[in-house]
Amino acid sequence: MMRVNPKIGAVLALLAGVGLLISNAGNGAHAQTMPRYKFDPDWPKPLPNKWKMGGVTGLAVDKDDNVWVYDRPNDLTDIELEAELTPPVADCCVRPPSMIHIDKNGNVIGSFDAPQGHGMDVDSKGFAYLGQDTVRKYDSKTGRLVGEVPRTPEREGGGGGEGRGAAARVPGRGSQGPVAGFLPPPPGARGRGNQQDPADRAAATAGFRAKYPPTTPMIVGGIEEIRLDEAANEMYAADNYLGGRVMVFDMNTFAFKRGWGAYGHKLSEISTNDADRAYTPGGPMPKEFKGHLTLNFSNDGLVYAADRNANRIHVTTKEGKFLKEFILAPMTGVGGATGGVAFSPDKQQKYLFISDLTNNHVWFLNRDDGKVVGQLGSMGETGGQFFGLHMIAVDSKGNIYTGEVFAGERVQRFVPADSPRGKLLEQLSRLP
Repeated sequence: MMRVNPKIGAVLALLAGVGLLISNAGNGAHAQTMPRYKFDPDWPKPLPNKWKMGGVTGLAVDKDDNVWVYDRPNDLTDIELEAELTPPVADCCVRPPSMIHIDKNGNVIGSFDAPQGHGMDVDSKGFAYLGQDTVRKYDSKTGRLVGEVPRTPEREGGGGGEGRGAAARVPGRGSQGPVAGFLPPPPGARGRGNQQDPADRAAATAGFRAKYPPTTPMIVGGIEEIRLDEAANEMYAADNYLGGRVMVFDMNTFAFKRGWGAYGHKLSEISTNDADRAYTPGGPMPKEFKGHLTLNFSNDGLVYAADRNANRIHVTTKEGKFLKEFILAPMTGVGGATGGVAFSPDKQQKYLFISDLTNNHVWFLNRDDGKVVGQLGSMGETGGQFFGLHMIAVDSKGNIYTGEVFAGERVQRFVPADSPRGKLLEQLSRLP
């Protein structure tokens, strides 16, 4: 029997798996035009300094097609931080910075450690805008805070948000892990601490919403996503208050300019009644955004707001005029199907690329009518699969970058199958 060098065999086995990850269309009529991608196993390179990445909560491609990754170092557990102890008790690992800059070749070329949060973008001048308990602007070269969007001094339900009041880090001591807060308690388990009386909780909620109505021209909840429109000098932020509000601010002064809710509702029209956000998978769409709202805007001036918990995408003008609604994987429960929003790199941006946290796919949709033309990936921990697909970004060459939370805690790259890199990977996958 012929013997194969174990290292070569491992590489060939990996690349053979790459060939299985081309997107599949649900409709044969689209099979010739749907996007086709190959998983790139050589990007990124292993992180330096014994870092281990936490859950990825922000992803952006800069003007040079390098990638910024916003991760949650505090997702790491004790067993992942044993190199932080004095003396170290294992070779790996230590907490990484929350912001990691990776070039086209997969090398880390910069970093800084801001408070962790959710959602981010970078501008052409090298400033990073991070979603914490509001949007904060940092000099990405130094990590220096240079400005922030106004927000209310309190939050509905009390407490602070991501990026505010974080517990001090203890070397070698981590958290309960990236899924601890998402797992329901076992049957019969008692809640921790004092449980507020439902009537008191309802009264407190009503009082907060009266004090901070939907028209409040600042951030009230937490930030889910940020997108920058430098041509218009505007910043779009998805504030998760009342299920989600699209909020637009001046990029320089952070002055509030306009905002809207589901179906283009003016801020004054957004309901404070939670019944208007009620949704059952497969059922009628709620009147207001259900929750975990992300967004992006296209070259032709349309805003795509993905209401993940209601499995839908709302299309509006930049002024908030509602145009149409796309429903995706409507039977999806738990965290919903419509996560991050990106576009194909052609000038017309023919396709929407949607990351799906629950089903662990990248969906390819016709941008015109919202029809699904293909998908990429499945749940798993092998390279090219996803376990907590959370963030998505696309560079000028059409390379797709994905970021995972939960057990994934990584970034991956997928290259167009017809690109030079894609063709090489295809050839390697066919080696005997």
